[in-house]
Amino acid sequence: MLFAFVCKDKPGYLNVRMETRPAHLEYLNKLNAEGTLKMAGPFLDTEGKPNGSLVVVKAENVEAAVAIADADPYTKAGLFESVEIKPFNWVFNNPEA
Repeated sequence: MLFAFVCKDKPGYLNVRMETRPAHLEYLNKLNAEGTLKMAGPFLDTEGKPNGSLVVVKAENVEAAVAIADADPYTKAGLFESVEIKPFNWVFNNPEA
């Protein structure tokens, strides 16, 4: 099952995002190599600066998805104001469909 993580950064935490980004990318690369990561990228503000994230993963259940989200270096660094984890049905442009 797919789960979407809709993450909103805390205001004024761009420096935390940038400092933690290498570890975050390493984590996503690991998930990608395992076949867990389906897509990911930042949300942008009106100036084009990142202010959140969208991450879609494959997991057995919501508990497994929560564990994946909790292990992300961005989460561990306290970057996010909120993280919603929602079941996701990838209908259009899904390369595995």
